[in-house]
Amino acid sequence: MQDSDPNSTNNATTNAHEFTVSQLSQAVKNTVEEEFGFVRVRGEVGRMSRPGSGHVYFDLKDDKSVLAAVAWKGVVSRWRFQPEQGLEVIATGRLTTFPGQSKYQIIVENVEPAGAGALMALLEERRKKLTAEGLFDENKKQSLPYLPKVIGVVTSPSGAVIRDILHRLADRFPTHVVVWPVRVQGASCAPEVANAIEGLNMLPPGGDIARPDLIIVARGGGSVEDLWGFNEEEVVRAISESTIPVISAIGHETDTSLADFAADRRAPTPTGAAEMAVPVRAELIAYVKDLSTRQFGASQRLLTSRRDRLRAARAGLPKPDEIVAIARQRLDLAQTRLGAALANATRAKALQLARTAPRLSKQALQRMVDAHAKTVAGFSNRLLPATSRILLLKRQTMEQRWQLANSLGYKNVLQRGYALVTDKNGKIVRQASALSANEQVSLGFVDGSRDATIIGGPGAPEKLKRKKSEAATNDGQTSLF
Repeated sequence: MQDSDPNSTNNATTNAHEFTVSQLSQAVKNTVEEEFGFVRVRGEVGRMSRPGSGHVYFDLKDDKSVLAAVAWKGVVSRWRFQPEQGLEVIATGRLTTFPGQSKYQIIVENVEPAGAGALMALLEERRKKLTAEGLFDENKKQSLPYLPKVIGVVTSPSGAVIRDILHRLADRFPTHVVVWPVRVQGASCAPEVANAIEGLNMLPPGGDIARPDLIIVARGGGSVEDLWGFNEEEVVRAISESTIPVISAIGHETDTSLADFAADRRAPTPTGAAEMAVPVRAELIAYVKDLSTRQFGASQRLLTSRRDRLRAARAGLPKPDEIVAIARQRLDLAQTRLGAALANATRAKALQLARTAPRLSKQALQRMVDAHAKTVAGFSNRLLPATSRILLLKRQTMEQRWQLANSLGYKNVLQRGYALVTDKNGKIVRQASALSANEQVSLGFVDGSRDATIIGGPGAPEKLKRKKSEAATNDGQTSLF
């Protein structure tokens, strides 16, 4: 039977327990945490932020609702997989409330992709992004050294991969190997692998640790999640920026990672990487021996061919005795005729001397000298008068020219009352405009020279001109200055 008293509702409200805001928020928090102490939530990652504190704040949403999520810094550093916006994930944690904003949220302890499909979608998106940046450009690929002296291997030192690589290298071509140990799975895989590649590139040539000529990044097979560390951007960028050629040997032949696209060469297995790195030593030795044998055979064939050609040329040439036989005969004939020719020449010269001897007597020579002396005397009698006449004519001509030069010389002009004006450098002054006031000049007269100073230029005052006129009147002679 219901209470019909109209004041019953007010009494119930009045009798209800009274909470403060904080008490009510704490009660709700306790209820939520007790009811949902541990939950797994599947949803799409929405808005996401990573402040400087290192914590991660993001939203989990589906087509109808949104759930706030937070992961603390220490938890995030242990995650093997880092969520990204737009990716569907499964978050594991505990549900709680945030009294400061009157909302509930999940404190995430772990996050993983919601199936392989989500990982593959993220992988494809990342591959397109890095491809657009040019990290997978074929033009950037480096050639592998044919016979590296040192090989750097980035892998786990305790797995079967390093043993397979070392064993294969020992079988094919024993080579010095530098192993940089890393974790090949888990959250620390990507930074350790990236640091290893960068560290090998930073080794100086000739240092205590040999700088490798080739790097092998290797790991055994596994799931997409196991190989995810080799899909991280920092690993891909470290491989792409390596100045040392890199062989990627991640997983089995069917496994593909972004590191394979960035590497200079992809190997199907770690063993295959070792086979790519070095040739087979026995095959190389056999090949060198084969080349040596072929070279020796070629040189022998060349010598045989040259020897045959020389023999053929020698057969076509005449014998040396036959070549000089005719010349020898000519020499013998000339030798036989030379004695008789010398005797005949001696007799001919003796006869010629006998004919000339009478003309070479003292009397004959004296007659020749007397005849030439008479001829010279005749020339001398005619030459002396002619020479005298020529000298007289030349003397008269010279005297006439000297008189003319004296009459035209400036000294005769000076005798008529003129003077020769020269400046301080001894240069003749021909115009008054060439002189300036106070300039020193020299006046040359017929009996010597005197120094003078110019007291006026072309624009001298009229008073000076009148003084000159008066001076000329008093002297009775016109001034030359």
